[in-house]
Amino acid sequence: MTINVKTIQTAPSKRVSGAWFWVLGAAAAVIAAVLLFADLDRLLVGGLVIVLLLLLMLLTVPIGFAMITASVIGLLALGGSRAMESSVQSILFDGLASWTMAVVPLFVLMGIALSHSGVTTRAYEAASQWLGKLPGGLAVSTTVAGAGLATTSGSTTAISMSLGRMAIPEMLRAGYSPSLATGSVAIAGTLGQIIPPSILLVIYAGIAETSVGSQLMAGMIPGLILALGFVIVIVVWATLKPGIAPRADQTGITWATRLRSAIGMSPLILVAVIVLGGLALGLFTANEAAAWGALAALVIGVIRLPKGQRNLRGAGVFGRQVFMDTVSSVAGLFILVVGALMLGRALTLSGLARWMGEVLTDMNLDRVSLLLVLIVAYIILGMFLESLPMMLLTIPILQVPLEAVGVDMIWFGIFIVIMCEIGMVFPPIGMLTFIVHRLVQNPSINLGTKISLVDVFKGIMPFMVALIGLTVLIIFVPDLVLWLPEAIQDANAVKP
Repeated sequence: MTINVKTIQTAPSKRVSGAWFWVLGAAAAVIAAVLLFADLDRLLVGGLVIVLLLLLMLLTVPIGFAMITASVIGLLALGGSRAMESSVQSILFDGLASWTMAVVPLFVLMGIALSHSGVTTRAYEAASQWLGKLPGGLAVSTTVAGAGLATTSGSTTAISMSLGRMAIPEMLRAGYSPSLATGSVAIAGTLGQIIPPSILLVIYAGIAETSVGSQLMAGMIPGLILALGFVIVIVVWATLKPGIAPRADQTGITWATRLRSAIGMSPLILVAVIVLGGLALGLFTANEAAAWGALAALVIGVIRLPKGQRNLRGAGVFGRQVFMDTVSSVAGLFILVVGALMLGRALTLSGLARWMGEVLTDMNLDRVSLLLVLIVAYIILGMFLESLPMMLLTIPILQVPLEAVGVDMIWFGIFIVIMCEIGMVFPPIGMLTFIVHRLVQNPSINLGTKISLVDVFKGIMPFMVALIGLTVLIIFVPDLVLWLPEAIQDANAVKP
């Protein structure tokens, strides 16, 4: 999930204007003053910190900075300046200077290097050659290409944008409906959150204190099932309504061209084998796999430079661009992490997190009932929060009640990431949906077709069947998540 510093916000919505801006601003100022100067019950302080955060988000303050601001004011109210300073210092160091977080910039670097080297184009071309004959073949190709790219990039945004630039014009040119064209591109990006290497799963492992390697491998089988589910949705949709996805012209496509396209996928396959194969065989730790994958991606990028640029100067320009993009993306991501950790500290000190956990525990729900309730709760939260803040805010509150009813925390990592995927595309926020909508405002992509935000959301909704269906499936069959990491762990344990 690559995030730029300039775009860390709750949603790509227009800035609040007019009277509402001043009303919300005045309310935020009043709550901040009450927190700083009034003697309040600690639980009330926790509640007001959340209200202040929501007001800042409504004012379109970037969410990382909104969380930091609300948290600093809350920590001042709870313990004074000394407690606030010590909390900030410990979070800035302990929260980021860890082996778990070291994986994040390496995976981001790997994905950006491969993106700059043109691997995305090869992935889509190969998928189109092999799957174009299916009903909705171009949309199916987009989904399969997204799954392939997800094995080397944890960036949902990068996958959707790079695929969208190629796939949407092709689908519109073939007569596909704007809803199917944009919906398939947006949903393909969500696979980057669950198929390893997933940045969200790495961050979750750090917060929930699970093994990074096991957490990543836990996403493999559910991710492949989800990709298959998306393909089934497209095929059924295109079969029931053939007019939305006319059959693509397969003229000129032969077995020879298919084989050449498959060979063109070799760089992507090589990096996936290094990272996922190394993890599965126990050859690498997560950090080592990320480092080798990033190195392989950089070498591939240099090798794939145009002939005239395949020299030290060209390699330097390529490396500089990749590293600058990586620094920008990782900085934005870590601002969100720091903000969420600070907010978690404030809610913990106020006692609000413990109180909410006790409320859930006192409801005496069994494992299945609690998880079904959480599906609804997370869908509602996803309407207002981005994936990372939603995840980081709820894990500290839910961990104790979940463990009390026997929920494995590695399993829960996959559950919550699927919920985050839904939040990435579900109205009214759906960050990926807005990104794709902005993308199709480019005349070179929409080919003169007017595509509204409603069209994009309409294209997303059929895929909710696969997302919700997978969630319910893993609730009742948790081994779909846990079998692979446990099998790898057992196999590595018996090695001499």
